[in-house]
Amino acid sequence: MNQKTPLSEFLPYQLSITSNAVSGRIALEYRQRFGLSVPEWRVMAVLGDSGPLTQRELTSLTVMDKVAVNRACKVLEERELAERRPNAQDGRSHLLELTATGVRMRDEIMPLALEMERRLFANFAAEEVDQFRSLLERVRGEVVDLDADDIDNGNFGVQ
Repeated sequence: MNQKTPLSEFLPYQLSITSNAVSGRIALEYRQRFGLSVPEWRVMAVLGDSGPLTQRELTSLTVMDKVAVNRACKVLEERELAERRPNAQDGRSHLLELTATGVRMRDEIMPLALEMERRLFANFAAEEVDQFRSLLERVRGEVVDLDADDIDNGNFGVQ
C-alpha cells in the first residue's frame, strides 16, 4: 500500500503485518535448515525455556490457537523431538517435553535465532531496541486489560 489508507494507519494492522514479515523470514530459515514450521519452533523454544508443559499451558504461553499447538506437538512427537508423559498433578492431561534430540536441535537453533535478531536490529541503537521491547510488553499488557464488552456496550474508556 503506497497511499495512506485507514487500514495502513491502523497500528494493530501494522503490528500484524510486521510480525508476519519477520516470522515469515525466520520461518524460511527454520524450514530450510531444520524442517520446522513457526509453530513447531515456537513450541520447542517455549519447552526449552520452561520445561515440561501441558498443551493448555503451551497454548497460553505461545498465544497460538490450540489446533496449531496440537498439530505442532504431534509433529514434534512424530519426529522424536518431544515426548508426552502423564501429568502427575492432573491425571486428565499430559506433559510435553523435549527429548535429548529436541534439546540438541533447540541448542543448535538458538544461536541462529539470536543472530537473526541481531541482524534485524543492527541498524537500531541499543536504546531503541530496549524501548521497542518495552513498548511491545506494554501493548501486550493492554491487550490483557482490553474489555470487548465495554466496547460493545458503549462504555469504552469510561472508568
